[in-house]
Parts: sequence; structure tokens; C-alpha cells
Amino acid sequence: MLRHSVFDLLNQGRPIVGPGIWDALSAKVAEAAGFELVFLSGYGLSASLLGEPDFGLITQTQMTDAAARICAAVQVPVIVDIDTGYGGPINVERTVRALVSAGAAGCFLEDQQFPKRCGHMEQKQVIAVEEYLPKLTAALRARPSARFHVTARTDALAVHGIDEAIRRAKIYRDAGADAVFVEAPSSIGDLRRIRAEVQNVTLVANMVEQGKTPILPVAELAQLGFALIAVPVAGLLATSFALTRLLTTLKRDGTTEREFGQMNTFHQFNSLLGLDQLYERERAWSPAETSAR
Repeated sequence: MLRHSVFDLLNQGRPIVGPGIWDALSAKVAEAAGFELVFLSGYGLSASLLGEPDFGLITQTQMTDAAARICAAVQVPVIVDIDTGYGGPINVERTVRALVSAGAAGCFLEDQQFPKRCGHMEQKQVIAVEEYLPKLTAALRARPSARFHVTARTDALAVHGIDEAIRRAKIYRDAGADAVFVEAPSSIGDLRRIRAEVQNVTLVANMVEQGKTPILPVAELAQLGFALIAVPVAGLLATSFALTRLLTTLKRDGTTEREFGQMNTFHQFNSLLGLDQLYERERAWSPAETSAR
């Protein structure tokens, strides 16, 4: 059972940060670090599961299966990136129902044309508003209760400019989206304008290192009016960097000893995974413990 819903967290009146995760282990690390919410990134899953860039290659079942494993591993809310919904409204409906069954707390649904690509890559295309709205409606109606949080994302800024992106954001808000996400604004001025013109809805900011949007501290994003902040690829970039460094050292030196200070100890890692709790449960089932009771 989740400790909180996304709505519970947002109602506390402070910005909520969702680091990007891609599997149960990365979700456990984020939870142990104190984050109250995690974001299952399509970029992260494509890279970790397929070894491919975020180019619309992840399937519906691959994403929902990953979501189920992650939701079983942590208690914090998990928001899932479902890209374009893997098809039309019926596909979106099926995806949302699968996520609800898995225990997910919400989803991001975008208006890109399939096959989509990372919002900070080039040559994106978006579908017409009239084609997206039935998909958004399907997502909203498929959830059994309002506790499942639905974010409507538009990638129209890169394709048609900020005026169209803001127009779409308002339409998606009025259609019932719980939050609106204008992807890839390229300046603080764009961020200010989005907040000024898209009122009465939670706004999402997406912090992608070396991406199109300026990287700003959480406090500054909150002042600009953004309440839900995704940091989708930082963990993946750092993890791949650390692994590259470690394996380069091993190949060169024939030992990892030089990197011991940059690694968890074996005990620390097992503690993160909950080994001590498993030992306790194992002892509770032993004949000696049972007879003592």
C-alpha cells in the first residue's frame, strides 16, 4: 500500500521532485535517499532494458512489467512514462488499467507522433489536438479513482513554437488533466510565460542535463510556479559513468582496488536490498524459534 498518492504530496504545498529510475534497484536507491516519489523514465528503461536510445522502441508490456516490479520493491509513489500510450485510446485505456493493477500512482501521456523520441532530441512530430484528446480522456476514465495522477505532456514547443504549446496546455488542462507538462522550454523566460498563461493546474518541469531546458535548483523552479519536477536521466548518466570508470580500472589494473572508495561495501549493498530483514524473517520460521513460542 502506498504511503501517499501524488495528490497527497502536492497538497503539502511544496515542490515534489521525482528522480528518474529504470528498475527496482534504482528505485530502492532513490527511496533510501529520501525521495518521496520516483519517475519510471522511458529513456531509462530503453537504455537499461534494450541498450537503445529513447526512440519509441519500448513496448507497452515492457513498460508495464517494469512498473509492476518497481512498485513491488518500493512504497513511494511511482509515476510511469507511457510515451504516446502505445496506440489509440483503447491502447491507452489498457495501459492505464495495467498500471493501476501494478500499483503505479500516475502516468505521463504525450502528444508526440509515434514512434516518439526523447523530448530533448531532434525531429519530433506531434499529433493533432483532436487526435490526442480522446487518448487523454481514455486515461482519465480508465483509472478506478482520482488517486491515479494523469499528466498531459505536449511536445509542440519544439515543433510549432511556444504559442501552440501554451494553447495545447490550456486545452489539456480544461480536458481534465491533473498536471500539464510543456516539454523542452529553452529559457527561463519560456518557463515564466508558461506559468503566467497556464493557470489553475499543476505544472511539470523536466530537468535533463545538457538538454534544451536550463537546469535550475528546485527552489527556483518552485518560485517560477512548477510544483512537480522530474529529473529523469541524471541517475542513468551518473551510473553509466561510474560503471565505465570502474571497468576501465579493472581492465587496466587487473583489480578494482583503486575504486574501493567510490563503491558501496558488500554489507552496505546488502543492507540496501533488505538482507537483514530477510534474515529476521528466516529466523522467525526456524524450528527453534517456532518451538520457543
